[in-house]
Amino acid sequence: MSGFQIRVPATSANLGPGFDSVGIALSKFVTLDCQPGEDWFFSVPVEDQPYIPSGKSNLIYKTALQTAEAFGYETLPPTHVELTNDVPIARGLGSSSTAVVGGIELADQLLNLKLTKYDKFKIACEIEGHPDNVGPAIYGGIMVSNYDGDHLDYVHFTEGLDGLTWLAIVPSYHLETEKARGLLPTEIDYKQAVKNSSSANVLIAALATKDWVLAGKMMKSDRWHQPYRQALIPGFSDVTEALEHEGSLGHYISGAGPTMVAVFDEWSAAKEERLKGALPSYLVEPLQVHLTGVETFQKKMC
Repeated sequence: MSGFQIRVPATSANLGPGFDSVGIALSKFVTLDCQPGEDWFFSVPVEDQPYIPSGKSNLIYKTALQTAEAFGYETLPPTHVELTNDVPIARGLGSSSTAVVGGIELADQLLNLKLTKYDKFKIACEIEGHPDNVGPAIYGGIMVSNYDGDHLDYVHFTEGLDGLTWLAIVPSYHLETEKARGLLPTEIDYKQAVKNSSSANVLIAALATKDWVLAGKMMKSDRWHQPYRQALIPGFSDVTEALEHEGSLGHYISGAGPTMVAVFDEWSAAKEERLKGALPSYLVEPLQVHLTGVETFQKKMC
């Protein structure tokens, strides 16, 4: 009997003005090593045990069961899942989306559902409510998506992205998405909305044409969410100053925060050391785009 391993990439959403619709897959991963068990159990790293349950209340299991039920199955074969988590929880790098996408992939493997990427994407959107993180976690690269509760449309970018460095500046504290969403206005002025939409349009066009300088400029022009959420990120201006001093093309609050991500077309170990010195209370981690999204590897059990 064979076991299998699922690997889901971290994601960074919004990229500035691409609010709830743009996301990128990055080279940090949640890995699920799966093998048959007597009951469902998630072996969770010690540091994550306060936040990730080991039993059936785990979001991965709940998503897997929801996926199974959508295809007429009432149960899932008991499985032991050893979880290796490189994606920090509640930091704006798609930790909940890795669980949702991992759960869908888990059900697909256990029940041989033969789901397409689009099938998985649609299920994930139904669960999450918006596509910005789950899309790149499934497809890799950059995804620009629209989901209205029924129709799901997307554009997928990968070309030229492997020449960029996406620098994550990760603070030590958590920030729950609901708290960050609570700061956003319920209404926005029409003229301001037009300006915001224009910034988002130019961002997408710049990404599509690989104009990274312009894309970086648009990342900093966001007015949909970043002006409101900065208040939840102590030291935001210090991070901004340090990044601009080192020549970042642009930077933005990743998802709901508190992580910030900066884009560089030129990177060096010297820049990394200087930024670590300038931002000693943050994890400063250079990442690459992950181009393939969620992956499953079959392995032989002893």
